[in-house]
This record gives sequence, C-alpha cells and structure tokens, in this order.
Amino acid sequence: MISVCPACLAKNRLPAQRLSEQPVCGQCKQPLLPAAAFDIDDQAFSRLIQSELPVLVDFWAPWCGPCRIMAPHFAQVAGQMPQVLFAKLNTEQFPGPSSQFRVQGIPTLILFRAGQIVARQSGAMTTPQLMAWIQQALATLPPLE
Repeated sequence: MISVCPACLAKNRLPAQRLSEQPVCGQCKQPLLPAAAFDIDDQAFSRLIQSELPVLVDFWAPWCGPCRIMAPHFAQVAGQMPQVLFAKLNTEQFPGPSSQFRVQGIPTLILFRAGQIVARQSGAMTTPQLMAWIQQALATLPPLE
C-alpha cells in the first residue's frame, strides 16, 4: 500500500502487515502513523488524502465554539486509533479544500482513503461518538493490502 508521510508528504510503500511495527518515512525518518492529530495546509491536504491509509480530516476554525469543544475529543481518539491519520485543516486560513468538498458547517469531519470520501459528518462529537462513527466507517472498507 502507499502511505503519505504526514511530516514531509513523501509517498512510502508499506506492507499492511507492518502497520503495527511503528513504520517511519523512508525520506525524513518521521513516524508514518503519528499517535496525535496534526495540522495541515491546503497543499498537504491534497497529497495526504491520496494515502491508502484512512485519513480523517477535521475542518475547523479558531472562532468556532463547537470546534474548540470537540478538539480534545479528536486528539484523544487520534491517540487511540493508530491505523488512521488524524489531520486538522483550519478553514479560515485554507478555504480551498472546504470549498472543494462543499463544507458548509464546521466542525465537519471527512474520512478519506485513496482520495475518495469514505464517510462524512458535521457537528461536534464526544470521544465515544467519534470512536463509534470512525469504526462504523472503517467497517465498510475492504482490508488494506
């Protein structure tokens, strides 16, 4: 499978059976599966969503109350689900992707895999709600190869 490095955006070929071995990028040596959410810009967004690993993008803005309320829940789930990349895109700084994917309210979560939308949800969620929503979406996907 092809995984895009969250740090340098290099493409890495990675056998699915090695996901549990804490793989690192062949170019920058940073973890391919960080156990934390990370901020992205519009350029990183375009490359990152092409990853064959699921990428959950939180479309948010600093002035948004529900976004701020959900942020710790998003961060907590990111630490518990190493098989998913958790990215945060500030829609105020980088409006292009939110326009491209018709994000009309924030927070909006979109789960991508290989450039395709797997699931989409608008509105703040708690940690259990977020975990259940992601697990339900991942259950619809074929296994990684």
